[in-house]
Amino acid sequence: MNLALWLQRSALRYATRPALLRGAEPVADYAAFWRQASCLAAALQARGVGTGDRVAIFAKNCPEFLIAFYGIWAAGAVAVPINAKLHAKEAAWIIGNSGASLGLCSSALAGVLASAAEVPIVDMESAEFQAMCQGEGLAPVERAEDDLCWLFYTSGTTGRPKGVRITHGMVRAASLAYPVDVDEVSPEDAALYAAPMSHGAGLYAAIHVLRGAAHLVPASGAFDPAEVLELAAGQGQASMFLAPTMVRRLLDAAKAAGDKGSGIKTIVYGGGPMYVSDITEALDWFGPKFVQIYGQGECPMCITALSREEVAGRVQLGSVGRAQSVVELAIKGGAETGEIMVRGAPVMQGYWENPEATEKALQNGWLMTGDVGRLDAEGYLTLVDRSKDLIISGGTNIYPREVEEVLLQHPDIQEVSVIGRPSAEWGEDVVAFVVGRADAAALNAFCLDNMARFKRPKDYVFVPELPKNNYGKVLKTELRKRLS
Repeated sequence: MNLALWLQRSALRYATRPALLRGAEPVADYAAFWRQASCLAAALQARGVGTGDRVAIFAKNCPEFLIAFYGIWAAGAVAVPINAKLHAKEAAWIIGNSGASLGLCSSALAGVLASAAEVPIVDMESAEFQAMCQGEGLAPVERAEDDLCWLFYTSGTTGRPKGVRITHGMVRAASLAYPVDVDEVSPEDAALYAAPMSHGAGLYAAIHVLRGAAHLVPASGAFDPAEVLELAAGQGQASMFLAPTMVRRLLDAAKAAGDKGSGIKTIVYGGGPMYVSDITEALDWFGPKFVQIYGQGECPMCITALSREEVAGRVQLGSVGRAQSVVELAIKGGAETGEIMVRGAPVMQGYWENPEATEKALQNGWLMTGDVGRLDAEGYLTLVDRSKDLIISGGTNIYPREVEEVLLQHPDIQEVSVIGRPSAEWGEDVVAFVVGRADAAALNAFCLDNMARFKRPKDYVFVPELPKNNYGKVLKTELRKRLS
């Protein structure tokens, strides 16, 4: 079933209900939302976008992002959302790897991407895009459960992102699990997009479309705690997904303003480690508004959940909850502690054109998460560790290899090793140990020219040599000891 059918049905059932808002300003009701998406689908087909073809979206959060999603799906095509924080060169690589035939961008990003990508780029704030969303629409193209709807690019240990093949059936399963395992949704609710729509926040759009809820996009297109609090207060019944560091920033802003978050219904948090002290402080200030989830791009938002009642009751706050209803959860080898495995309807089919990575990740029907956890007798999962070298900064995954490969292109660097350093503000900071003659200012400038700003090291430690074992492998554990 094509996910665009959910929007088409909601347009009939909730025709005049507010659907898309930019800040406090209404943009479209459900009838208009579907009309624009269906017209975009027809325009995409007229441009030669066929069933299964890929269309990239490189944009900050905006109402047009959702119109693009559903227009692409209605046309039978596959959305390739790209993190707006990425450098244009990185976005262009994803477009090339996915084989996307068209890019849809926000104005601030369209120019830089047009110079880097080799496909036509349409500015979603332009008259051209508005014209594509007008005219005669079309009914959603028939799609099967295993047909792709989304290529989600997640960083990989090879230094290049991997495209997770997300199907209509996967999103449907994860969406229907949301009101069962995470939070009920009604037409009176509003999904507030404080986190990037290219990631988990966007995945939660489908269930809110199905239930006829409003979609509230901050006018800034970014996460501004004061703006989020103001929008939630004005709208009411607002639910949002936040990384733990975003929860911390929201809490600090709310306390400074004396704001108890009266318009917030639910904050779903995940995507990184949440300190027990932080969630306890947030509960004390905001009240029982929190639900925790654990997922990966390979099983989007849908491995475990710690319910509102459990979080409010301080039950197993150090865990990430119990298996969601549409998956099975296990520890490799049947041990109490070990690599976390998951299988079920929301698990990916594999990586895009990467059979080696697919074979490693999917074994005997199970997704090998690469995370280490402990599963207790009551079914609660506690994360003990995560993929060996992954850095999570501000809720965003950063793999050291990506940063290392960029730095090693600098002519004055002989060797480099990147690790994470604990940070009270961001969760972790990126730190680079460097062997070479370059100075920090030169390396900063080089990084800004070649990769996303958020991946740039916060500090450089210049050393005469890197510690290595007998096989020549860099001992990152030794580097972490030096930092500590």
